Amino acid sequence: MPDMRLIMASATAVAVVLSAPGAHAQAISAQEAEELRAQIRTMKAQMEAMEARLNAAAPGGGAPDAATIAGSPAGPGSQPAPAAALAAGTAGSAGTAKAKDDTAIEWKGSPQFAKGDNLFKVKGRIQADANYVGAPKGLHDKGLGFSSEMRRIRLGAEGAIGAGFDYKLELELSDNAVDLVDTYVGYHTGPWQIRLGNQNSFQSLDELTGDTSGSVMERAAFTDAFNFERRLGMAFQYNKGPWLAQAGVFTDDIGALSNSNDGENGGDENNSFGLDGRLAFSPKVGDFQLHFGGSAHWRRLGRLADSDTRYRQRPYVHSTNTRVIGTPAMNVSEEDHYGLEFAAIRGRWHAAAEYHVLTADRLDASTVTFQGAYAETGIFLTKGDHRGFKEGIFRVEKPAHPLGQDGFGSVLLTVRYDWLDLNDRDIRGGTQNGYIAALVWEPIQNLRFNVNYALLAYTGATPTTSGKTDYDAQVVGTRFELDF
Repeated sequence: MPDMRLIMASATAVAVVLSAPGAHAQAISAQEAEELRAQIRTMKAQMEAMEARLNAAAPGGGAPDAATIAGSPAGPGSQPAPAAALAAGTAGSAGTAKAKDDTAIEWKGSPQFAKGDNLFKVKGRIQADANYVGAPKGLHDKGLGFSSEMRRIRLGAEGAIGAGFDYKLELELSDNAVDLVDTYVGYHTGPWQIRLGNQNSFQSLDELTGDTSGSVMERAAFTDAFNFERRLGMAFQYNKGPWLAQAGVFTDDIGALSNSNDGENGGDENNSFGLDGRLAFSPKVGDFQLHFGGSAHWRRLGRLADSDTRYRQRPYVHSTNTRVIGTPAMNVSEEDHYGLEFAAIRGRWHAAAEYHVLTADRLDASTVTFQGAYAETGIFLTKGDHRGFKEGIFRVEKPAHPLGQDGFGSVLLTVRYDWLDLNDRDIRGGTQNGYIAALVWEPIQNLRFNVNYALLAYTGATPTTSGKTDYDAQVVGTRFELDF
């Protein structure tokens, strides 16, 4: 619709012309008179329509906002047009809007509000699994077979409050409990960043990559077996060009620190702490995005040394609580572990590999060492799609050709080898050699469907009724996930 000022100015000009003395003295043709009358009727209709819209938008006599004048549609889901676009006489983009206070609203799976250095975004995640673990003959464990669960339900928010400060708060329902996940306050300036709160302690590439950004449903076996988790602490990061350095000091996870029990498991007696560091070099070489990394970790368990520590692992999927390999309970006073990382991306193809070793110092016995590793390669079956990589971890990218627009979405096929060794000295926790094939379909951004198959070859596992400890387990896993 034309600008109201333009309509009013045109109407005024016509009125002046018609009322001017010269207009009465100068004769015009019948055709010119009819054309002039048609223009007046058009402008009158436009002004009447404008007045009706103004009255509907501001029945109390208040001034309408810029979005109302611009003619943006009313109702749920509508976006007001930017004020700048109004002044220019053009429409704003569908995903972004500005109100009178210059607050920009952008859609990123959920609304994101930004004003100057301030930002706020609601975050959420839904993951539901349906899985099947084929139990070997003679292993009568009712936790195997079919199982299903809500793997994760997460809700929270993140934002920035100006002057370089930011925050994140997330609550997660998992394992029938509500836990705090990423919950911190941060500050950044240039390449430097510091965070205080509950967060990951730079354990490994696979652990740090988001669970909705991974190529398979579950992370490498060693990440669970070695008890990787978020912990309360202070972390520093330096990121410039291809270099990334991360370091921090951490105590324990929030749940363990808030435990109301007394004794070695009590929150007020939990004096454990650790030091963690990670260094990564991720250069772009021609068409390749490369990544080389390493991490080192030391933890003193303190009072927790009097409690039981175990290293064990499920048969790939999380919906079963059965562990067919695992160490006995031990009294561990200190842990040291180290990891090496590699990744490469070129177009639709990617590869990644890691090796991790953990040493546990026991109070009443010799030190034991356990190991784990994985290697994977994958390729998108859809043109134009690729894995993202930023700040030393894999990132999810939106499909190049989403469903409902000009394509089918993205389809990623990955094969992975997953190895875990929990045997050393007098500890015979067993070994796993896992062979995994995974298919991930992302029809539109923020929504993914997973189908995984895993063949797990065990040695030294939980014995069957016949005493057999070396056997295979076959696993089929499925998941849908919505992340915003």
